[in-house]
Parts: sequence; C-alpha cells; structure tokens
Amino acid sequence: MLRTRILTVTAGAAALAAVAVLPTQAQAASGSVHLYKIYYDSPGTDTRSNASLNGEYVQIRNTTSRAVSLKGWTLTDASNHRYVFGNYTLGKGATVTVHTGKGRNSAAHLYQGRAAYVWNNDKDTATLKKANGSRVDSCSYNSTRVDYKMC
Repeated sequence: MLRTRILTVTAGAAALAAVAVLPTQAQAASGSVHLYKIYYDSPGTDTRSNASLNGEYVQIRNTTSRAVSLKGWTLTDASNHRYVFGNYTLGKGATVTVHTGKGRNSAAHLYQGRAAYVWNNDKDTATLKKANGSRVDSCSYNSTRVDYKMC
C-alpha cells in the first residue's frame, strides 16, 4: 500500500511539473516578433551581383495580434554589420524579408542596400534588437551542409 501512495504522489508531481512547463494561454495568444529564417548562402556562385546579394536574407515574423512598429530596431550579425529599420510597421501575422542587396522596399521586402555579403556561409548569429537596445531574439547557425536556418 505504501508503494502505491509513493507512485501516486510521484505521478502527480510529474503531471504538475509538465503543466508548469507549458506556456499559459495568455503567453501563447500574445505571440512575438522573432527571427524566422536566415538564408545565408545565396544560390549559385557568390558573384556579388545584386541578384546574388538579395539571395541571402533574414525573415522576421510577427505572430502577435497587432501590428508592431520596428522603427529604430536593428538586425546585426556576429561581425556587427547593422541594419537599422526606418519607419516600418510589421503587420499582425506578417513576415518581412530583409535582403542584403538593393531593391525597392515594400511591406513584405526590405533591402539593406549593400554591395557585399553579410551572412557567413558557414556560421554566424543574427540578432534582433529594439530601438532601446534590448534583445528581442537571436538565431545562430553552424553548417555548410545547408543554405538556410529556420530559427
């Protein structure tokens, strides 16, 4: 009988621990703005053409239920190449792709306007920060076997 009680308490404690790890409904419903994908090795030979430069990009996703202003936010790599968001608002449930090269900004695509690659083809870290400098998210990769990383 004593053995049954101990197992019951242990099973109950395990169930409580499992529930404590799960996010609350409020946390799950609130969502986040986060790094979603880094395509760090553009397709084909690295020729520094604008098309090749734009083949490397970072996607940022907004899973909140409201639009979020990214004005003054920064996207950096481990070498501190820095992209500062201008007057841009990421819509609720939307994703924006930040390309390395030049192009015409739109709601879904932003361009850093660079003439050289930012993201290393073997390993790097992307960091997204708010205008006040607080870190929102980071995503690292360390592989030459694939060309992108889902964050």
